[in-house]
Amino acid sequence: MADPIHPTRVASIKAPPPWTDVARHGVFPEGKHDEIARFNFLASFNQHIATSIFPGNRIAYEKRVKPDFVRRHNKEPENRQEVRKVMSKDEYYQFWSSLRRSYMEMRQENGRSMVLRQADSLIEKAKQLNDGAATLSLDPSVEMPRYLTAVDIHCMPGGYHTEIKPDDVSAAANYDTGIFATTGGLLGRRNDGGGRAIVAWLAEHAPDFRPRKILDIGAGLGHNTLPHAQRSPDAEVWAVDAAAPMLRYGHARAKSMGVDTVHFVQMDAECLPFPDNEFDLVVTAQFWHETSIKALRTIMKRLHAVLKPGGLTLSLEQPPFIGMDPYDAFIRDWDSHNNNEPFWTTLHDMSMVDEMERAGFARADIFETRCPSVIEEDFAGEAKMDKGKDFGRGAG
Repeated sequence: MADPIHPTRVASIKAPPPWTDVARHGVFPEGKHDEIARFNFLASFNQHIATSIFPGNRIAYEKRVKPDFVRRHNKEPENRQEVRKVMSKDEYYQFWSSLRRSYMEMRQENGRSMVLRQADSLIEKAKQLNDGAATLSLDPSVEMPRYLTAVDIHCMPGGYHTEIKPDDVSAAANYDTGIFATTGGLLGRRNDGGGRAIVAWLAEHAPDFRPRKILDIGAGLGHNTLPHAQRSPDAEVWAVDAAAPMLRYGHARAKSMGVDTVHFVQMDAECLPFPDNEFDLVVTAQFWHETSIKALRTIMKRLHAVLKPGGLTLSLEQPPFIGMDPYDAFIRDWDSHNNNEPFWTTLHDMSMVDEMERAGFARADIFETRCPSVIEEDFAGEAKMDKGKDFGRGAG
């Protein structure tokens, strides 16, 4: 039997912020009592899995699984594949993994049912905000790439693109309502900690850089786009994505928040139609791991082409597996096997420096750095990320 958690340790663990702390906007779904209670339970459940159950995986590996592997093979595991082969048979890991997968399914079920209950109302609200806007451009001829349609990305029913009725916004609304619970508030009230991170990096490392034209590729509903528009109100900002529901909802969300300068445009990023040398700043946030490797290389070449000489591109992603401890790489690879993230593995095995050079960037101009999520100061007390490993809950 495991030792009980010490009472002082329980007292030191802060509960994640309640779902009611998330920032509302003009198309944000309304939650009923039980729906809100479920989100609060799920946020606490996810935190419990991450803080109290997850560390036992390392103990199981160090005390039981790795010693057994060494006895059998006269060597330690050399890579995450060898670790996975033996850890996947361990009952403790199976227990943690099952809980985490169950959490993801319950989170999607709660968000989806809440959104579908008011789908017609959300569609109407979005229409009223979007009506006649020149800054929203949808193209029904855009074919969804197979890497978006082959699986329901991170267990999200229908992924980002599926429309269950005309003018649908339910996929975006589900994503918008649930990510706050999934991250335990680590992306801030508006779930825009990734965009704020890039803006903060620019303010610190390139304070005189004032982009006049900004492109966000794979922008989704614009969580991470709006911080750029707010930092550079005179800039022309383009948020492009393949999924119409995300763009409809994102544009309406931005308008209701008083941001009406962002162009939300539907397109396949592999076919960016912009002229060469068009943008001062091109950004992505948690985008590359949801594209195929073939698509990544095509998009990267177009990105290089549309970026002005002297311009800057920044991509926010989880750290690569290269040089990582085999156990850490294995545990970070959980999403690729258990959370419908089929390209997670291959992306994190790649050198993005090599890929950027392949696309045409000079190697001397490419850099990698750490860029932690940035959230509102008055919100940081409850949701502040600790200095330990969060394994993907926060943006960085």
